[in-house]
Amino acid sequence: MSRPNPVYCAIDTVDLAEAADLIRRIAGGARPAVGGIKLGLEFFLAHGAPGVRYAFPDPVRLTGIGFFLDLKLHDIPNTVAGAVRAVIDLAPTYVTLHAAGGRAMMRAAVEEAGAQALKRGLPRPQLLGVTVLTSLDGADLHATGIDSPPSDQARRLALLARDSGLDGVICSPHEIAALRRDCGTDFVLMVPGIRPAGSAHGDQKRVMTPRQAIDLGASHLVVGRPIAQAADPRAAAEAIAREAGVNHV
Repeated sequence: MSRPNPVYCAIDTVDLAEAADLIRRIAGGARPAVGGIKLGLEFFLAHGAPGVRYAFPDPVRLTGIGFFLDLKLHDIPNTVAGAVRAVIDLAPTYVTLHAAGGRAMMRAAVEEAGAQALKRGLPRPQLLGVTVLTSLDGADLHATGIDSPPSDQARRLALLARDSGLDGVICSPHEIAALRRDCGTDFVLMVPGIRPAGSAHGDQKRVMTPRQAIDLGASHLVVGRPIAQAADPRAAAEAIAREAGVNHV
């Protein structure tokens, strides 16, 4: 049986034409080179919902790849619920919110996502909690008043997210094994900080190769610069997918 492509490409540019071209190159056609597209806060603030629809049009979506809207929502419960309501029509596969926002905030988002999806006849977006950003290490957490190691803080927030009804979390590669044990086989682990063997780490402090992350139990891998900045983004995406164990790209 062929393994589904776990690679989500992070589109980090705010150049609308560049984003649209990259998405078309790696996700268009009969055989997409990635399993999904991630659009984040910078892109969404620059272009909003119209920009999403332009860069990631229906013909590309119909190939069946996922859409990860990475907004990292963090506010009072009512405001976060309203933000979830505002993006439902974009039909994202995943939306992120900070697990540190607390149980009430996460539950409000879950309830709103379900109610609005039912009302509009759309698939319910899966909500993912951000645990500890992969750019942070123990010293960074200590500076914010958190004395737990990143792995302990990630586990604490992941369990809170699960118990609040979220579908999964964003986590560092180094928390995959522990979170898979803690949270079960169906809990989504979306993992950034993925770098193919031999590539630069950039600003990521806790990284791992694609195959290592998949073998530990990652559901999806978020990869940005190694694809977007490659001379041939499609070939780079296909190589990363093969490194993760996909044999049909």
